[in-house]
Amino acid sequence: MTGSQGWDLLIGIAAALLATWLLLIAALAVARPRGGLLREALRLLPDTLRLVRRLAADPGLPRGVRVRLALLLAYLAFPIDLVPDVIPVLGYADDAIIVTVVLRSVVRRAGLDAVRRHWPGTDDGFGALARLTGLTPPAPHGSTAE
Repeated sequence: MTGSQGWDLLIGIAAALLATWLLLIAALAVARPRGGLLREALRLLPDTLRLVRRLAADPGLPRGVRVRLALLLAYLAFPIDLVPDVIPVLGYADDAIIVTVVLRSVVRRAGLDAVRRHWPGTDDGFGALARLTGLTPPAPHGSTAE
């Protein structure tokens, strides 16, 4: 391409990284919560971070779940994001979307009850979290649908 093997390699690596980044952005766009759920996710972020930390420290959960949660905490602590925080809305939304995707997988693997045990927030907040993860909390005992 350029006649120099070093430059060709560098250009190839840069193109591959750019393509991978674009695929990740597309995946985030597909996995994002719909409607007002993204706003709810951002509102719940402090309680959700405490939840993730508590779940990651629970030895009763499967190891794969704890590893996923530890990687999520590391990603959130790392100063470089997939979408820079200076980009309005999307800059912080990528964190909320990634947390949502990981929590969906945790709830599917560990169960909603495990997440409920560790939830530090209100019942309304837990209901919003359940909607974000694509699952609904079980109906209270004795209630019937009419």
